[in-house]
Amino acid sequence: MSRLRRRRGGMSTLTAGVIGIVALVLITYLVFTKFANPFASPFTVHATFSNANGLRPGSLVRIAGVNVGKVDSVSPGAGCPAGGTPEGRCAAANVALEIDNQGLPLHKDATFRIRPRTFLEGNFFVDVSPGTPSAPAAPDGYTFSPRQGVEPVQLDQVLTSLQADTRRNLQILLDQYGTAVKQGGPGYNASIPFWLPAYKYSSIVAHSALGIQPRDVSNWIAAQGMVAGALTANPANLQSLITDFNTTAAAFARQNIALENAVAELPQTLAAATPAFNSLNAAFPPLEALASALIPGVKSSGPAIDASLPLIGQLRLLVAPSELGGLAPDLAATVPPLARLTAGTIPLMRDGVRPASSCLATVVYPWSQLTLNDPHFNASNGFPPRKVFVEAVDYLPGLAGESRNFDANGPYIRVLFTAGGLTYSLSPGAFGQAVAPLIASQPTLPPGGRRPPLEPGVPCETQPPITNLSAATGPTLTQVK
Repeated sequence: MSRLRRRRGGMSTLTAGVIGIVALVLITYLVFTKFANPFASPFTVHATFSNANGLRPGSLVRIAGVNVGKVDSVSPGAGCPAGGTPEGRCAAANVALEIDNQGLPLHKDATFRIRPRTFLEGNFFVDVSPGTPSAPAAPDGYTFSPRQGVEPVQLDQVLTSLQADTRRNLQILLDQYGTAVKQGGPGYNASIPFWLPAYKYSSIVAHSALGIQPRDVSNWIAAQGMVAGALTANPANLQSLITDFNTTAAAFARQNIALENAVAELPQTLAAATPAFNSLNAAFPPLEALASALIPGVKSSGPAIDASLPLIGQLRLLVAPSELGGLAPDLAATVPPLARLTAGTIPLMRDGVRPASSCLATVVYPWSQLTLNDPHFNASNGFPPRKVFVEAVDYLPGLAGESRNFDANGPYIRVLFTAGGLTYSLSPGAFGQAVAPLIASQPTLPPGGRRPPLEPGVPCETQPPITNLSAATGPTLTQVK
């Protein structure tokens, strides 16, 4: 009875908790080991290095930057005691490497390099080159020869190769560089917002350095070669230039306080110069347009001066002392009329010529450049669209040709009337005939059939320019039965 009761009660809480903990531990192990078999022995090879360089068990093993294993152990190499020699001359190391399946196979010509993980030393890893596919694969436990292991050059080895005075100068350089970074760091940070426009304008300058004409760059390089040749042709002058530059640098060094004060004033100078440079940049486009417009005048100024030189020569002869005596009485009678002509010309130019010129330039000329695009009369039926100044004079050849016939009584005009079978009312009291039916009228008549108002007192130059000649299509004319 008690056995049946336990079976009905199910699993106890303690048993369920133990099973859950075991399952959680098992799942955690499988996740962190990527479902590796805990009972399988890892694939291990041995690489021999002349110096382990601080390599430690657990250091990563990589192939092409991918982690494929880790360092299992680092032990003294063959022939080296466990603690090395008292003189420390035996530094060879036998490094056991555990390689995952994704790093296999390793061939017997594989190479091993100890590399630092950062620029500064520390955190070394083993970089493996798996070898060539044609070489035989290395078995588990295989030991590679010392010639296949390469260790990195340490910074202390580089420094110890330098002379004592060179190392001292390097210490001074690093100390001064640290001071400069510490003191100039805020200024460097403040300059970062100006990098974007600096890079932008630098790219514009670099693009402009390409030139605007063919062979600009090659000509510039050739000119630089000439400059370099001139410098090398005078070694003594070049030497004196360097000596004078050294003297100039020494003078700056002696005036370091004044130079520091001048540098401190640079931000204020730049703050005042930036708006000025912005205004200068804004003035460049109009200045460039003005320079482009002046180019034809500059090109023609030479021939104009050459053509005017004979006139200037004659004028100089005309005002010579020998000619002034007869010229003055002749000019005495013409100067007053010229003055009156000038006085009368000013109103004419102001009230007549200038408004007419303005009207032609701002109203008539833009209107003459327009094109009438008529959907009923176009290139498909023999009326290609043309500008107004072309179509406005199309009637003149017809007028010139209508009076070419003549007899003894003089020229006469022949008029040919073509009447059609369709009669239309054009206006009250006026009729017209057409051969084909009229579809519509264009442009439409003003409201009430009245003309637009004529305002002769309004200046033409003040009228809005005509920008479109399109007109609405109206209903057809009234047909008379």
